[in-house]
Amino acid sequence: MLATTIPNESPQVATPPRASVRHLPVNLFGAVMSLAGLAMAWRLAGRSLGAPAVIGEAIIVLALGVFLLLGGAYLSKLLRHRDAVKAEFAHPILGNFFGTIAISLLLLSSLVQPYGATAAQAMWGLGSAATLLLAYVAAVRLLRGGRAPQDAVPALLIPGVAALDIPVTGAQMTMAWAAELNLAALAIGGVQALLLLSLVFARLVQQPALAAGLKPSLMILVAPFAVGFLAYTNVVGEVDRLAALLFYFGVFTFLLVAPQVFRRDVPFVPGWWAIGFPMAALANAALKYAEAHAALPLTLLAGLLLAVLSLAIAVLVLRTLRSLFDGSLLKA
Repeated sequence: MLATTIPNESPQVATPPRASVRHLPVNLFGAVMSLAGLAMAWRLAGRSLGAPAVIGEAIIVLALGVFLLLGGAYLSKLLRHRDAVKAEFAHPILGNFFGTIAISLLLLSSLVQPYGATAAQAMWGLGSAATLLLAYVAAVRLLRGGRAPQDAVPALLIPGVAALDIPVTGAQMTMAWAAELNLAALAIGGVQALLLLSLVFARLVQQPALAAGLKPSLMILVAPFAVGFLAYTNVVGEVDRLAALLFYFGVFTFLLVAPQVFRRDVPFVPGWWAIGFPMAALANAALKYAEAHAALPLTLLAGLLLAVLSLAIAVLVLRTLRSLFDGSLLKA
């Protein structure tokens, strides 16, 4: 009689990943930057285009709420899953997005300044220190060498652009040392951003095309010129010819990358929030440029960029909420 072998263990069935704060991506702080940049644009539009002031102020409340929510969630991730945070910080691409936390603090400081100068100064000081520290760490890592050419993606620009946000948001700071810090940050951020741009452009030209999930980050290429315009004009106190060159090349870069970003075949991922702040910076730059050079085409351009920015961020908010409620946002 033949013996029948019965397995003692049933086959293991792979369980689907569960939503967890462990999988909260740091690049989601791009949502705070985008909302803060949108609020700045609507506040500026209220002054230059006569837009309702309540729109910008309402978006400020939303940006602050999202920052507190994300900040609390990411702090929980740090306390409960420190290994995941360390891995994210050490990652050659994702590590650059830690600059979005510092930029968020800087942008929010300028938004709350009319309501509380002391709180704004504290936020700006903390954000400036964190920004310069991260810019230094990023530069040290690059100078160690050994980086793969394909890692030179647009996110590499974030630490340099972050330093430029110090003078963007520090023009109204009254501390005696603020003016020198703004000037130093403009130098550090401007030169670093331009140097890194050459690496990124070389990678985009000579290496395989970016993966679909990284396509939205192409919009970051607009940031050195749009944010550079805002930082430079705040430091020099006027919109001169150099500022005009930065602005117009920022517009050209936007027209260059927009068709590659806004495609149906690019899936929604948290990295889509990388488009928000560069577009917001360009809209703010357009509003400021149109205010300095009164001309109907410039005013129409500023209004169009603000409208496109508002629509893009509204879509991103809805897509992010949908992925949050269906559980996909916090899954591995």
